[in-house]
Amino acid sequence: MAKVKPFCGVRPPRDMVTRVASRPYDVLNSEEARAEAEGNPSSLYHIIKPEIDFAPGTDEHAPAVYDKAVENFNKFQREGWLVQDDEEHYYIYAQTMDGRTQYGIVVAANVADYMEGRIKKHELTRRDKEEDRMKHVRINNANIEPVFFAFPDNAELEDIITTVTKGEPEYDFVAPDGFGHTFWVIADKGLIKRITDAFEAIPYLYIADGHHRTAAAALVGNEKALANPAHRGDEEYNFFLAVCFPASHLQIIDYNRVVKDLNGLTSAEFIERLRENFDVEDKGDGEPYRPSCLHNFSLYLEGRWYSLTPHAGTYNDNDPIGVLDVTVSSDLILRDILGIEDLRSDKRIDFVGGIRGLGELKRRVDSGEMAVALALYPVSMKQLMDIADTGNIMPPKTTWFEPKLRSGLVIHKLD
Repeated sequence: MAKVKPFCGVRPPRDMVTRVASRPYDVLNSEEARAEAEGNPSSLYHIIKPEIDFAPGTDEHAPAVYDKAVENFNKFQREGWLVQDDEEHYYIYAQTMDGRTQYGIVVAANVADYMEGRIKKHELTRRDKEEDRMKHVRINNANIEPVFFAFPDNAELEDIITTVTKGEPEYDFVAPDGFGHTFWVIADKGLIKRITDAFEAIPYLYIADGHHRTAAAALVGNEKALANPAHRGDEEYNFFLAVCFPASHLQIIDYNRVVKDLNGLTSAEFIERLRENFDVEDKGDGEPYRPSCLHNFSLYLEGRWYSLTPHAGTYNDNDPIGVLDVTVSSDLILRDILGIEDLRSDKRIDFVGGIRGLGELKRRVDSGEMAVALALYPVSMKQLMDIADTGNIMPPKTTWFEPKLRSGLVIHKLD
């Protein structure tokens, strides 16, 4: 059963939130963060991307950079740009994109739930990325940025969300990217208990986005437990910052592929190879063709769009991994025709989040940078949870969640 607790959040005063809040650390590079934070000493980038306070080109993993993160975190608290709540709360966090709103509950999630498999993952993590975030959590003694969880729809929690969001929000703003962010503080002790009890009835939480941050937060908490001879299990380090969304609120968008060459084939030869396993339909050189359903792909090659539909028997709908279009395309196109065996390491392939649109695929091929683009139908939340439930791991670059959680709305300290 999922164990969560309220916590004394560290967060900006209402009139500071738009200056403090930022995009997550891993969706932009150091130069982009430097540009976004320019002229704003209270931007959270000074804590989550502290290399921006050094000369361009500084190694973001240098010890001095981590030291700068904690120096800036302390400065933000001294200056009153971040202030800790006096009492423990849960919070509701709503995100609006393209007229659609999803509502998450901000909690302190349990380290033991992750270590013992009650918080389920669907992606592999890389140790170097885990270690980077572990250093950041350790030195700040805090989860500066939240992780993004999903849970099976729950009527009690849905009712609480509806009740709370009828009230006055603490924050309500539209970020520069056009996405809306609204945030409520739950102070009512009865509602707080209802939330805790409702989560206890939920058998599993699912990592939607932020596998490395989740692993890092849980591993640091576990380190602290092992290092404490008087460990009880209720210390704050046993918990980490998460925003938990009902699964039906979330929408996974497409995550597409572009490849630099055709593995020595001409365009005509490549299309003929595709016909061995796909029905190939030329959609012309006009509007981009978007995949219409599961097991339908869009291909862009030499200025033309194609629809690809795999032949019956080339995929396995009874296999939680085999049913995925990312598996079908990885096996039948990327591996068998284009010779790409490892999506994680092959330099001939790149990945484009669906938020950039099919026009970005067209642009990268038309520019000559890439030879061919492949657009996939998005994975569903049911597929994601089925894979996690069966202990399977999704292929690389399968899911893209949007909007991303805004960092800096609330922080969780480990003491």
